[in-house]
Amino acid sequence: MAELSEKEALAKASAGDRKAFGVLYDFYAERIYNYIYYRTGNTLDAEDMTARVFFRAMRHITNYTDRGVPFSAWLYRIAHNLVANWHRDGSRRQEVALDDGYRSNKGDEHPESALMKNEEENALLHLIRNLPEDRQQLLILKFVHHMSNAEIGEIMDRTEGAIKSLYHRTLLALREDVLADKQGHFALEALRSLGGDEPEDEEE
Repeated sequence: MAELSEKEALAKASAGDRKAFGVLYDFYAERIYNYIYYRTGNTLDAEDMTARVFFRAMRHITNYTDRGVPFSAWLYRIAHNLVANWHRDGSRRQEVALDDGYRSNKGDEHPESALMKNEEENALLHLIRNLPEDRQQLLILKFVHHMSNAEIGEIMDRTEGAIKSLYHRTLLALREDVLADKQGHFALEALRSLGGDEPEDEEE
C-alpha cells in the first residue's frame, strides 16, 4: 500500500479503503501537525487536533470531490477551523519553546547554526502570534511550509493576487513590530528569510 501515489491513495480512500487513507495520513501528518503547532505553540493540543483533522477527513473522505482544490488544501482548511476554535477559548492558550515541538531539522545542520535559527524563529513567531488570525495563517504557510501564493490562496480561498497583497501588508506591519521588539535583531533575520526586507517589490 505504501507504494501508492497520493492520487491513487486518494481515489481508493474516497471509495472507502482505510488502508489507502493511511497512506494519505503518512503523506500529510507531519505537515498538518507542524501547521497546528506553529499556530498554537502547544504540543499536546497540536497532537490532539492533528488526530481530529484526520478523523474528520476519514469520516468525510467518501464525500470528498476534487473541485480544483487539492486534498492538502482541504486538510489545511479543517486544521484551520480547529485552530480557530482553539483560539476562541483563550484559557487554553499556552506558548512553549519551539524546540519542544515536533518539527523536521536537517541532520547535517551545524549545532550553532541550528541554535541561531531557533532563536530567530522563536522571536519571529512570538510576534506572528500577535497578528490577526488570517495573517498568522498566511505567514505560517509561507514561513514553515514554504508555500507559493497560489497554494496559500487555495487553502485560504482567496485569489493569488489577494494573497500577494495581504502578504505585502503583513510584512510591512510585522517589520514595524520587529523593530520595536526587544528580540528584534533575531526576528529581523528570520523576517528577511520571508522577503520582509523588500516590500517595495509588490506591483500596484
